[in-house]
Amino acid sequence: MTDFVSKLLKVADKNEATKGIIDTPRAEILEKLANRLVEENSISNLTAVSDEDGIILKHFCDSASVVPFISDGASVCDIGCGGGFPSLVIAVLRGDVSVLAVDSVKKKVDCVKRMASDIGLKNLAVASLRAEEMGKDTSYREKFDVVTSRAVGKLNLISELCLPLVKVGGVFIAMKSLGAREELENAKNAIELLGGRVKDEISYSLTNGKETISRTLVIIEKIKPTDKKYPRNNSQISKKPL
Repeated sequence: MTDFVSKLLKVADKNEATKGIIDTPRAEILEKLANRLVEENSISNLTAVSDEDGIILKHFCDSASVVPFISDGASVCDIGCGGGFPSLVIAVLRGDVSVLAVDSVKKKVDCVKRMASDIGLKNLAVASLRAEEMGKDTSYREKFDVVTSRAVGKLNLISELCLPLVKVGGVFIAMKSLGAREELENAKNAIELLGGRVKDEISYSLTNGKETISRTLVIIEKIKPTDKKYPRNNSQISKKPL
């Protein structure tokens, strides 16, 4: 077992939110992903977090914390995937699900596609699209069991981008840090208008013994179809949030 794998397993098992989620074979795949991330980052500047401790805590464990809330065999869409988190980690840890990693920046999804291919992932695809366009496209609208979004924007704004993609009976999981409760209060009207209902709000911390980060998962279930007038175009969403 390499030092990286040992450290990753130790940090994951240290935290209640990730305990037991990462086993040795998957940790070995994540080590390959970490190496590829560093290589891609040196060329494409995907992330500000590229040191070993940061990758383990802020990318791998942070992404892994959403895994228990993804249903068996789910179709997952990660909006604003950036450098591939949480989408790459979900795909590694959950071979039973299919993941679509989406970002409007083609350079980023091209990097995610290369990394996924190089570590042998078969259950992840990528798309360089804008979420508000996907929400109007029948190929994507209300097609996913789970939609995730990590550090993309305020909850009332990203709800309008993500909830139209969720099937009735599915969930939108917003991965937030500090300020989630205030964001949730401001987003309640938007969530209701878009056919959602807050199912749970789960706050926790992740630590590697040197650094601790605070996280909140806001889990919104889709209880009815989204009105066809949503999502609006990006300028309307920004200028006049629901």
